Amino acid sequence: MDERDVYRAKEAMHSAINQVPMRLVIIIGAILVFFLFLHPWVQIGAGERGVVLNFGAVQKVVLGEGLHFRVPIMQRVVTMDVKVQKAETNAAAASSNLQDVSSTVAINYHIVPDKANIVYQSLGIEFKERIIDPAVQEVVKAVTARYTAEELITKRAAVSDAMKLNLTERLIANNIAVDAFSIVGFSFSKIFMEAIESKQTAEQLALKATRDLERVKIEAEQKITAAKAEAESLKLQKENISPDLIELRKIEANLKAIDKWNGILPQVTGSGAVPFIGVGDLQKR
Repeated sequence: MDERDVYRAKEAMHSAINQVPMRLVIIIGAILVFFLFLHPWVQIGAGERGVVLNFGAVQKVVLGEGLHFRVPIMQRVVTMDVKVQKAETNAAAASSNLQDVSSTVAINYHIVPDKANIVYQSLGIEFKERIIDPAVQEVVKAVTARYTAEELITKRAAVSDAMKLNLTERLIANNIAVDAFSIVGFSFSKIFMEAIESKQTAEQLALKATRDLERVKIEAEQKITAAKAEAESLKLQKENISPDLIELRKIEANLKAIDKWNGILPQVTGSGAVPFIGVGDLQKR
């Protein structure tokens, strides 16, 4: 081997040594890129919970809000919304007096956060149509059948409380909590509504007639009381009349006449007529 071959061998060895770190960097970088591509973490937002699946199997652990790591390929995390949701359902039922009733019910509900994995495992994500709506309709029918159509209107608060209690018991068994319940509206058949209107009109007319009768009675009693008082007054006055009182009244009348007289005697007077009351009596004396 000559000097040229030795020199080439050294150059090849140095070149191989210099290239080894670069290859390691490339390999490590490729591994990191592949690792990041597999997305080994998951972020759970506010009002959410994470359901961990190991090769599709639901695990007992439920991830809370924040950043969590997962094992790529093996683990998958499904987010479940545990915030308060609103559902509105229409339900048809019959009252205890067999009147058709159409109800619109609105509820606020949420998934029990610690049971999000069970809800996902047993109900899935689209559980409103499968669980909540049928439960609302069943509860509305059961409670409506306890009341007459009139009571559904007059006892609306009690009806709403009964429906909420029954619905809460039904949904909590599926790890769904009811936060609020309200009856948006009742609607009845046209014939029933006309009958209610006629009944209310008759009751109002009867009430008006009763009030008028009471008013007439009161006015009559007032008149009777006034007449009795006047009769009593006249009776007392009659009992108190005496010759001295009559004479006093005559003198008072004369004095009033004198106050009003202008000093001129009447031009024509009847035979023996005197312009003042009681003057004749005074002359006789």
